[in-house]
Amino acid sequence: MTKKSRVSFKSRVVVWPGDKAAWRFLYMPKSDSAMLRKEFGRLSRGFSSLPVTATIHKISWDTSLFYDTRSACYLLPLKAQIRRKAEIDDDDTLTCVIALRI
Repeated sequence: MTKKSRVSFKSRVVVWPGDKAAWRFLYMPKSDSAMLRKEFGRLSRGFSSLPVTATIHKISWDTSLFYDTRSACYLLPLKAQIRRKAEIDDDDTLTCVIALRI
């Protein structure tokens, strides 16, 4: 069986309010999340995270996906530095490519 370690998906930027700051995330589709969890979940680190390299608008960075049990999806955090560099706004719909780093 070949494990798919590179996934491309579209998602809308979601604002998740926190105590001191709002966080921005992309939700990976459930089907892709289920595949990653099945194939690579045993390799996850703290907070059920998987190390990845993410690419949006030709900008790549190393980060982690975090599994959200409520939505059954992996979440990709979008740091302010990346949002500024890639000119990403709240509610934008983006195409993201992730490559696992395991």
